[in-house]
Amino acid sequence: MIRVAFFDTKAYDKPSFERFGSGHDIHFRFLETKLNEDTVELARGCDAVCVFVNDTVNAAVIDKLYEYGVRLVALRSAGYNNVDVHAAFGKVHVVHVPAYSPYAVAEHAMALLLTSVRRIHKAYNRTREFNFSLNGLTGFDFHGKTVGVIGTGKIGRIFIDICRGFGMKVIAYDLFPAKDSGIEYVPLDELFARSDVISLHCPLTDETHHMINAAAIGQMKKGVVIVNTSRGALVDTEALLEGIKSRKVGAACLDVYEEEADIFFEDRSGHILNDELLSRLISMPNVIVTSHQAFLTEEALNNIAETTVGNILSCFEKDGICDNELCYRCGSIEQCKKDRKQKCF
Repeated sequence: MIRVAFFDTKAYDKPSFERFGSGHDIHFRFLETKLNEDTVELARGCDAVCVFVNDTVNAAVIDKLYEYGVRLVALRSAGYNNVDVHAAFGKVHVVHVPAYSPYAVAEHAMALLLTSVRRIHKAYNRTREFNFSLNGLTGFDFHGKTVGVIGTGKIGRIFIDICRGFGMKVIAYDLFPAKDSGIEYVPLDELFARSDVISLHCPLTDETHHMINAAAIGQMKKGVVIVNTSRGALVDTEALLEGIKSRKVGAACLDVYEEEADIFFEDRSGHILNDELLSRLISMPNVIVTSHQAFLTEEALNNIAETTVGNILSCFEKDGICDNELCYRCGSIEQCKKDRKQKCF
């Protein structure tokens, strides 16, 4: 029996994990609390923990997990910036879900963009009050506009395909350009200067933290629309607010927020929001915020559960190699260069 402490459980998590876990020797202990230094005790007696984007898996938590005999951290997400992979090496294996439904995220990015530019959210609210005026609802055509895509992994490339379907001109930036993709890659400064729309589809690293900052916004076109469905800390929120106030940024479409950990995924409608930056963002008429829901489709939830269960089973097989392991052995976390004929440690 593989015992797994499943942290930050939501109602939509259970059906798919129970379905894909049944028939295997896995017992999920579903916990509503997030994993952190105060709650890690709940993992005692388990072989693995399953965590999401707002769980904290730092060095202190990893040391406790190791002390308790936990040997696997199974992320049910692609991103792993909340896990100290360096501290985990040699103690706890870490696996993730590299691709669950890139279509879900890319389509949500376009849904946000369409909603914002064509003022669909405002029209919806008006007509519910029988206000059929068109004043203030003027948008712009996507056809012929230039979209700058930062990050051309699976999600970024699918978003590019969607944009091309609208007749948009696509330019992109990526440290590792996709070969033979037909994508026009340009330096980041050029992307900022030329783009009418900028959409972020890259991971959060030390190099990409606050890549959209005051200096970057200063290089952008007046009226640029910024879309972020990746990680909140890619954008300096204070700089974004200043860009909106100065009318340099025409609109912002955000599914993520850099201080979302204690806010998103919870119903806080009956409480005062103690986050001034987020309150100010939401109050802006040209800002749309959704609560990290870009991944939330039936297909994605099923793929996440199926891949995570497979990752767990692979790691506990005798002499098995952990599928989708994030390994620091070679210094290349996602693309380990070792021969893959043995576990990382």
